[in-house]
Formats: sequence, structure tokens, C-alpha cells
Amino acid sequence: MNTASNSIGPLIREWRRRRSLSQLALAAEAEVSQRHLSFIESGRSVPSRDMVIRLSERLSVPMRERNKLLVAAGFAPVYRERAADDPELHAAHSAVERILKGHEPFPALAVDRHWTLVYANRMVPQLLEGVDESLVQTPANVLRLSLHPQGLASRIVNFREWREHILVRLANQIDITADSALMTLQEELKAYPMPPGAKPFRPSEQSTYGKIAVPLQISTGLGVLSLISTTTVFGTALDITMSELAIESFFPADEATADRLADLYRAAN
Repeated sequence: MNTASNSIGPLIREWRRRRSLSQLALAAEAEVSQRHLSFIESGRSVPSRDMVIRLSERLSVPMRERNKLLVAAGFAPVYRERAADDPELHAAHSAVERILKGHEPFPALAVDRHWTLVYANRMVPQLLEGVDESLVQTPANVLRLSLHPQGLASRIVNFREWREHILVRLANQIDITADSALMTLQEELKAYPMPPGAKPFRPSEQSTYGKIAVPLQISTGLGVLSLISTTTVFGTALDITMSELAIESFFPADEATADRLADLYRAAN
């Protein structure tokens, strides 16, 4: 029997367990019999291309990993990964740039699956005063920039709370993607020392904005900025590169922050 086809079973089983689904539950979701799914996972049955795609969709497997499942089952990859400068992605990249520019005077940026900075509007550099130059050189990782001792760490007022928020969010992303590079990044971030004077963090006293979001409270020459963020992704992307691009848009959590950002914007322009 084809070795490549045989390797699909353990991968399906691994993703099913990662999603905490029983064979019965996944079989019901995919509208196949539990017996057939059991045979696929054990290697006694080779799934069709359509079945691999159906199981991948029900398991919310990222596009990059779906291609690996297809190859393991003996099929060609379905989802393309284009270079950032591919002309076919021009419209999508232009849309991202317009979104970021339209968000001014508030900061916004776009990152790839590993939190590498891809785009930033003109407000982002205004918040990076005093950051070590090595951390902002391409490729710059925004999580490293946020928590590194030579990054923003010493200026984040609620550092311990923000760190906890970042690490939980990263752990959730790892659960979804099983990305080894993110696991390495996670260990690096955990090893960073606390900045001197960092306030203790107690979840019961979490400074959530309206109990819906953890703010980023950052000290600047104009005072403390309190920001909350939203994440935007391309929900209908069929290209791997675009499916992994995320836009982080920061909004003022109070009127004082809105006024200070407006002042920063005017000074920069």
C-alpha cells in the first residue's frame, strides 16, 4: 500500500484529538460513518481527496496544514501560497494598506502567522520611542517587541496583565495551528525578565475595559495611553498568505487617550 496514503490516518487522529473530538462526533460533523473514520485513522482505508478536505474543514485545520494532509494522503496541495509581491495579491494588500491608513489617528498594524510585522500605519512608530533598533528591524516580531526588556516592556504600565494576555492568546493560537515556530516563540517570551517595578497581576483585579477586553496601557511623553484592540482577518481567503494575515487595530479606551493620539498624529504630520 502507498506509504504516503498510509500516513494520513495518524495526522487526522492528531487533529481530532487536538480539537477534543471523539470519532463519533467528528464522523457526525463530516457526515460519514464512525467505522469509515476509524478505518481512515488506522490506515485500513485511504480517504478520497474530497474526504480529506471535508475532514480538514470540520476540524478547522489551517490551510497550510490542510495541504500537508492532502500530500500525506497522496494528493497534490489545493491551497496556493503566493509571494508577498505577487501581482495577484495586489488588490488584497492594497485593501490592507487602506484599512490601516483609514484607522489613523489610531495605531494599526498587520502581522503574519508568526506575528512578524508586515504593515503598520503612521501612528505605530510614534509609540516605539526608546525601543532598541534591533527589535524594529525587518523582520520585526510584534510580540517580542512588546515583551522584550529592550522593547516596550518598561513602558507598559500593566505589564504583568498584558504579558498574561499575550501568552494566553499565543497558547490558543498554538492549540489551533500546532505551529512549532510559535511554540519556540512562546518559550522565548516566557523567559523574558519582568521589568523593574512591574505591578503584581491578580486576575481578580484585572483592569478589563468594560469587562470585555484587556487594555494595553503604555506610558508616553504625553501621558499614559490606554488602548484596546480588535483583530481582522480575511474570512474568505483561498490563498495561504492572505489567510494567515491579521490586522490589529487599536482604539482609545478613554477620551484622554483619544485626545493624546490626536495630538501625536498632528505632531507627526
